[in-house]
Amino acid sequence: MDTRSITATVTSVLAEVLSLDRDHHELQPDTMLLGNIPEFDSMAIVSVITALEEEFELEIPDEELSAEAFESVASLSEFMQQQLESQ
Repeated sequence: MDTRSITATVTSVLAEVLSLDRDHHELQPDTMLLGNIPEFDSMAIVSVITALEEEFELEIPDEELSAEAFESVASLSEFMQQQLESQ
């Protein structure tokens, strides 16, 4: 799966899980997540990870998760790409 497809999937999952109104939150790769989107709290992170695991059909070990992965759409996409490559 290429980077563009991964980013598109991550963006779609974020918008769906966070119930973002696409007219008010246009998610781009450089969109900051932590501290920028009020809906993106600790419970949302768990929901996003669960949804991404289902979407990409993989399991992410807890020790792989870090705050850096959730800084932006791009960092989360890169994290998912790394996970896919390691599976």
